[in-house]
Amino acid sequence: MMHSVPKTMTAVLLTGHGGLEKLVYSRDVPVPAPAPGEVLIKVTACGMNNTDVWVREGAYGTEDDPSAVSTWRRHGNTLTFPRIQGTDTVGHIVAVGEGVDRARTGERVMVDFSIYNRDDDSLADIDYMGHGRDGGYAEYMALPAENAHVVATDLTDVELATFCCAYLTGERMLERARLAAGETVLVTGASGGVGSAIVQLARARGAVPIAVAGPGKEAAMLEIGAEAVVTRGQGDLTEGVEAASGGRPIDVVADLVGGPLFNDLLKILRPEGRYTTAGAIAGPVVQLDLRTMYLKQLELHGSSQGSRADFRRLVRYIEEKKIRPLVGGIYPLSEFHRAQTDFMAKNFVGKLVVVPD
Repeated sequence: MMHSVPKTMTAVLLTGHGGLEKLVYSRDVPVPAPAPGEVLIKVTACGMNNTDVWVREGAYGTEDDPSAVSTWRRHGNTLTFPRIQGTDTVGHIVAVGEGVDRARTGERVMVDFSIYNRDDDSLADIDYMGHGRDGGYAEYMALPAENAHVVATDLTDVELATFCCAYLTGERMLERARLAAGETVLVTGASGGVGSAIVQLARARGAVPIAVAGPGKEAAMLEIGAEAVVTRGQGDLTEGVEAASGGRPIDVVADLVGGPLFNDLLKILRPEGRYTTAGAIAGPVVQLDLRTMYLKQLELHGSSQGSRADFRRLVRYIEEKKIRPLVGGIYPLSEFHRAQTDFMAKNFVGKLVVVPD
């Protein structure tokens, strides 16, 4: 059955850097037309991420000034206003552009939100939908057909919308750190979207995850696969990790927190251990004693998003049921401010998902 596409749609527009007032709910946004090689999807669900908040706030700083208002890309800003954010998009194809097989109409797809800008596996010029072009906090979204993936799963649209950004980011972190079966990884910020993804992704690799999470979230971490949990803010972190690991050496630290924890995390790593980060919710500017780094032969990896190969592994994990969705809450698009307020409070485990009204 053909879908009738309206001329206008409801969407949340980011109108500039600042507070929640910069997010404007509008009912008369033009529906995009799919360009050649593109598809148009009717959005059914879109997950929320820290990047949404940080881009709105302009909180990424610059290499010269960490406190400067700046957007996500270090080189070559592609963010213009108004912009529709939203990366973790699931929907159904309702129209196709020139050169795309019309038989794809009706497919349910999960969006690979990455704008790769290259044909190889380098992420040096990576961008994403919701930043360099419009994303999924809307009723409709246009995107390249090659980024619209059918996933063989019986998960609901909301459940499928919990995966893409968080799990892709986590998978890339573990891939860069070469986490192998039998190794132990310490995961900070483990109750959040990326952290809870890493716990599951580590298990999918045959590794042993130890979670660092806030009070009251210990049971949830164990339930999704953590071997043990260290409660954040209760006692000495180094001692807590040693007790939780049973003295097992920590091969990899997957850090999403940064801030004052940074030096302790390097102390916790075994000699020749690997540190990987894709976030800094407790503070992006840290103190590093280079002697710890070089005397322990440590590797430090910065990571963001993921490659096409990382995305294919993620889809395979979903289809093989090696990872599962964690829905922390569902919000209608019209209550976007409440959703982002609750998101920033971090009183949930997993992902918050926004759905059309």
